Amino acid sequence: MPAERGARAAPAAYASSAAHSRGRRHVEPPPRDRNDFQRDRDRIVHCAAFRRLEYKTQVFLNHEGDLFRTRLTHSLEVAQIARSVARALGLDEDLTEAISLAHDLGHTPFGHAGQDALAACMRAREPAGGGFEHNLQSLRVVDRLEERYATFDGLNLCFETREGVLKHCSRRNAERLGDVGERFLLGRQPSLEAQVANLADEIAYNNHDIDDGMRSGLLSLEQLEAVPFFGGHLHAVRAAYPGLQPKRVLAETIRRMISALIADLVEQTAARIRDAAVASPEEVRQAPPLAAFSAPVREQLVQLQQLLRKALYRHPRVLRSTTKASRVLRELFEAYAAEPRLLPLEYQVEPRQLRAIADYIAGMTDRYAIREHRKLFSVHDW
Repeated sequence: MPAERGARAAPAAYASSAAHSRGRRHVEPPPRDRNDFQRDRDRIVHCAAFRRLEYKTQVFLNHEGDLFRTRLTHSLEVAQIARSVARALGLDEDLTEAISLAHDLGHTPFGHAGQDALAACMRAREPAGGGFEHNLQSLRVVDRLEERYATFDGLNLCFETREGVLKHCSRRNAERLGDVGERFLLGRQPSLEAQVANLADEIAYNNHDIDDGMRSGLLSLEQLEAVPFFGGHLHAVRAAYPGLQPKRVLAETIRRMISALIADLVEQTAARIRDAAVASPEEVRQAPPLAAFSAPVREQLVQLQQLLRKALYRHPRVLRSTTKASRVLRELFEAYAAEPRLLPLEYQVEPRQLRAIADYIAGMTDRYAIREHRKLFSVHDW
């Protein structure tokens, strides 16, 4: 059974344990005042890729408003939700938080439009080269691209954290990744902590995209009210607080939606754990996916996501911005591919030049990409 809401459950037998981690790629002395999963979380928070998330798009470009979510605030919201669920289920909260904070470290500037543009560039130039996918890039960031330590590249995170960062992976890429790609080849699951972080991501972006969409004026309460999941909570708020100002109505509705989704996720996951009778992290990996929403809630989420896709993500204003963003990244990529000497020196020594270009562009913030594009293509910046 899940713990009482807000209470810390005793560590469950199926929870991951820092004391029994599969370890790091490079052996290090154990930390003195924290465990290995806590060390992973702290390394993620202090790395350069995490700081850059502050200036990377979630839905609205970073310069479009100070109050819209960025990749950084999104990651913090995911971590908060995931940690609440982990606590209720007796999972390792530190591992869950570390995975949540790291899951978008490899994301491009300009959100999914940037990822799609960079992936298309890589496929066109190097069809068999692995393309570009932000989950795989997040793993590349923590395994190789961060440069903070004297004796190894990357952050040297524990296997369990790296496994959780890699949510999706093609078979071709999995074959290249060794231990962390093995589960994709064997049809196995990641830890429950990773499964929870993945669904916390969904809770976070669905709800904060509603908030940002309303703030931008691209979504209306009338549109959202037609979706049963939102409409039901909206009607309850209006009944409980007649005359409440619209801004508070929206905030209270979203708060209730998040609470309902967390409760459903905890209850459904606990039931699946009981039914599967898993008694160890290894049994979790061999079982079907255990973290899940109930079928009625999943159906309601699909309806909500369909509305967001139609009314927000494909809104002409958003599409204008994403079209411009895609062009910026495509033109940067082609310029660097045609003349690699335009790259910073540290990227010119990479033997796989196209991958170095992808690394460089993916690491850019929105405003840095715009500035670099202006330097290359505007006569006013000579």
